[in-house]
Amino acid sequence: MRKIKLAIVGIGNCASALIQGIEYYKKHLHERQIPGLMHFNLGGYLPGDIEIVAAFDIDKRKVNKPLKEAIFAKPNCTKIFYADLPEYSVKVSMGPILDGVAEHMKDYSEDKTFIPANEEPVDVVKVLKESGAEILVSYLPVGSEEATKYYAQCALDAGVAFINCIPVFIASNDEWIKKFEEKKIPLIGDDIKSQIGATIVHRVLSKLCMDRGVRIKNTYQLNVGGNTDFLNMLNRSRLTSKKISKTEAVTSQIKHEISLENVHIGPSDYIPWLNDNKICFLRIEGEIFGNVPINLELRLSVEDSPNSAGVVIDAIRCCKLALDRGIGGLLISPSAYFMKHPKIQYPDDVAKNMVEEFIAGKRER
Repeated sequence: MRKIKLAIVGIGNCASALIQGIEYYKKHLHERQIPGLMHFNLGGYLPGDIEIVAAFDIDKRKVNKPLKEAIFAKPNCTKIFYADLPEYSVKVSMGPILDGVAEHMKDYSEDKTFIPANEEPVDVVKVLKESGAEILVSYLPVGSEEATKYYAQCALDAGVAFINCIPVFIASNDEWIKKFEEKKIPLIGDDIKSQIGATIVHRVLSKLCMDRGVRIKNTYQLNVGGNTDFLNMLNRSRLTSKKISKTEAVTSQIKHEISLENVHIGPSDYIPWLNDNKICFLRIEGEIFGNVPINLELRLSVEDSPNSAGVVIDAIRCCKLALDRGIGGLLISPSAYFMKHPKIQYPDDVAKNMVEEFIAGKRER
């Protein structure tokens, strides 16, 4: 198969985990059982078929640095599970800052926060075109509304497919969907789910309650972590879309009326020493047969960025299949299965079957 030429905006922990994983699975190509992937071969494309051709960031420790060096630079703190990376020809380009850096982050240790480079931003569209990029993945910080829209427009202008991994509503917004449809450019989003993350677990448990006749009365999901994502989210004004995304992902599985006062889902706090470890505290209170109470509590601890990369690696390959097949506009099935806030919410078992049909070449719904 041909290479999948990928550009990434935001060379943080998620990008680091993804790039490490591409090389890890390339090395383990001939092993029979390889853990950690939903699909090793997805429509003929293997993880090692993904080639990074362009990268954008704003941090002085990453801008103009070789990609191999940048993905391990501070404030990145995700687990290094594969350090034997090749000498990529890609250097990280300076992107526009816009609203990508929250004001409060300057009050924290340099090892934990962003340090904007004193550089002029590149012409992103020009870099995308010259690099030959086919797909642009956005790993911008939560709350980067202006920056996300800027890069989405750059993808349109460069004729590059766009995967929006953060909770800014592009692939769930009719106006943006129409723009990608008109140019026949594939679009996947918004807000990436993790392999086994807080949202997917909460969704599955909520659906289980519905299937088993439980009436959910109250539920919460509290998350803590120590990476830049959690530090960034201390500014609650950046969380409007994030809270909507995570809440709708769960309440879409609850088929009876439930007041939003009885549902609390979202980040809780920043604990620096946790680094990229994310801890979720989840509770569901409900009623079973005879209105008898039942309470469920769960604690989930997971390395946040590899958990995300395990889904993005499939989203990228689905996007490439769409390009190969001449399919443009919103990719409904991959968005429904891989994202927290797709245009259309489906139960996860239904969305999974839809993705398998998409991979097999059946038409999108």
